[in-house]
Amino acid sequence: MAEKRRSSSQNTLKKAPTGISGLDEITFGGLPAGRPTLVCGTAGAGKTMLAAEFIVRGALEFGEPGVFMMFEENAEELTQNVRSLGFDLDDLVKRKLVSLDHVHVERSEIEETGEYDLEGLFIRLEHAIKSVGAKRVVLDTIEALFSGLSNEGILRSELRRLFRWLKDRGLSAVITAERGDRALTRYGLEEYVADCVILLDHRVNEQISTRRLRVIKYRGSEHGTNEYPFTIGKSGLSVMPITSLRLDHSVSNEHDPSGIGWLDEMLADGRGVFRGSSILISGAPGTGKSSLAVAFAVAACTRGKKAMIFAYEESEKQLVRNMRSIGMDLSGCVRKKLLRVFSTRPTLVGLEQHLVTMHDEIEAFRPDLVVVDPISNLTIEGRVSDIKPTLIRLIDLIKKRGITAIFTSLTSGEQGQSAETSEVGVSSLMDTWILLSNVEHEGARRRTLIILKSRGMKHSNVVRQFLMSDRGIFPLDGDTHPKRSNKRKVK
Repeated sequence: MAEKRRSSSQNTLKKAPTGISGLDEITFGGLPAGRPTLVCGTAGAGKTMLAAEFIVRGALEFGEPGVFMMFEENAEELTQNVRSLGFDLDDLVKRKLVSLDHVHVERSEIEETGEYDLEGLFIRLEHAIKSVGAKRVVLDTIEALFSGLSNEGILRSELRRLFRWLKDRGLSAVITAERGDRALTRYGLEEYVADCVILLDHRVNEQISTRRLRVIKYRGSEHGTNEYPFTIGKSGLSVMPITSLRLDHSVSNEHDPSGIGWLDEMLADGRGVFRGSSILISGAPGTGKSSLAVAFAVAACTRGKKAMIFAYEESEKQLVRNMRSIGMDLSGCVRKKLLRVFSTRPTLVGLEQHLVTMHDEIEAFRPDLVVVDPISNLTIEGRVSDIKPTLIRLIDLIKKRGITAIFTSLTSGEQGQSAETSEVGVSSLMDTWILLSNVEHEGARRRTLIILKSRGMKHSNVVRQFLMSDRGIFPLDGDTHPKRSNKRKVK
């Protein structure tokens, strides 16, 4: 019934897709077609960039020419600014897909002409619309249009008139506005007469800045109501939905082997983990978490699948060198473009920014398997509790695309603390949980592995000791002995 209601909602209200990654998903298809949308926020939140992308992508991707009318920047300044997003407004203007119009408004001119109305603006806007056959309009920003107008009664009347004029002509419009002190906007009226209201926010927490988006209201349509982190990059805006509205992702009965024969035997009689599932490999420092996780990636590449590693402790070159010492050749996978390593400092940006970056990288590379090593490094002091909701969003993204995900997580290894607890407390989100430990035996340290859980499949509950050498990763219980042929290499 829920799916039917959603379909009915989308069929009764026509949408104007924005083409902005994530935003159309949040709004179930885009902004309301033929109706005005208000985009408000503080300075630097990204209002103009969102509006410009709505116009550009409408013209290029959806066959809907547009008019961008600005009251602060001129056409040359706007063209230079959006060029950083990869958009060439000059070319679109020459092709008559976009019309740019700068309206200069001075307070002195308003006082000299007496009672203020928008009749002149409507004539000018009508001409621009007809010149390109526009279906979309942007007015940026509305405060500049009404600057210096002290008569609140006239202001409110003209605001209503503006929104009605746009709606009567069936224009999909975006009006930008500055955030007010006591309301969403300075005048406190636009949010009531607009059919859709989007709030943009740019905040700084612990010296890390994050942009977020929230759909305040959307008449006649379902929409996501949470705050969504977004970025402004070289290809435009990218919004990362917090999570889907329901757990409705598909599942697979196929398996992805780890490439370590004895470990696969502990999982589903040698078949490995379920494809599209989430696997947590946790343990104290030096237990081999990264090595096991990378083994999954190399195994995927060996089968001709694509794998991606998000590394937060090592650079790509360092990871390639270190994995070679245990018989895994990552360089061959990279050369064949089956493996991509994305290395960055975990403190470079906030959690939301990391999430959006992962989303964009996954969308661009389209991997079959993803490794995040380690998720515990994404936390900084005072923000450990934030990793769980962030990881929920990432797992939701990955599961919807049927990608197998391997996460590593650090346990403190302190005496008296249970090893069966990851530092970020996300084990409940995982389908399979592998715990690695260090034990002392006859004066030497040995690594052990146990599968704490694996949903939907039988698995071994035996604690296995294992060793890592230049011939690979093998157990010490006599079941398997390292052989030269076990060395996996992709040339």
